Amino acid sequence: MRSPRPRRGVTGQPTPSAQEAARIDNEINSCSSVGLPPTARVLFAVVDAGGGLIRGLGATSATRLAVGMYQVAFDQDVARAAYVGTVGPATGGLAQQGVVTVAPRAGIANAVFVETHAASGHVDRPFHLAVLA
Repeated sequence: MRSPRPRRGVTGQPTPSAQEAARIDNEINSCSSVGLPPTARVLFAVVDAGGGLIRGLGATSATRLAVGMYQVAFDQDVARAAYVGTVGPATGGLAQQGVVTVAPRAGIANAVFVETHAASGHVDRPFHLAVLA
C-alpha cells in the first residue's frame, strides 16, 4: 500500500530512489503490535525553544521552566511511560545541535520534564518528545 503522504525534498536529505520508496511503502502494513496492551497510546509533542506547544497528540501544554528546562503535560498519566526526546525543529529546516534528556515530572503524573543542552550547558532548543504510554 503506497503512503498517501507526498514525497518532497528536504534540505540536507538525499531523495530516495523509486525502488527504496516502494520497498518502504510495502512495509507499512507488515508490522503487528507486539507486547503492547490494547490500551497503549503513542503521544507526542513538538515544542519550540521558548516552550510553546506547536503541535502534538495528547499533549495539552508545554512550559519553559528555566533556560533549557521544560515541562510537557499530557491528557493522561505518563509517570510510568517510556519517553524519547530529540532536538528538532518546531516548524521546518534543521535545529541547532544539542542533546535532550527526559524524565517523569516530579509531582505531576501527567507531565514529562525535558532538558536541552549544548556543549556549554543548558540552552533553549526546540525539541520533539514521544511518549509511549
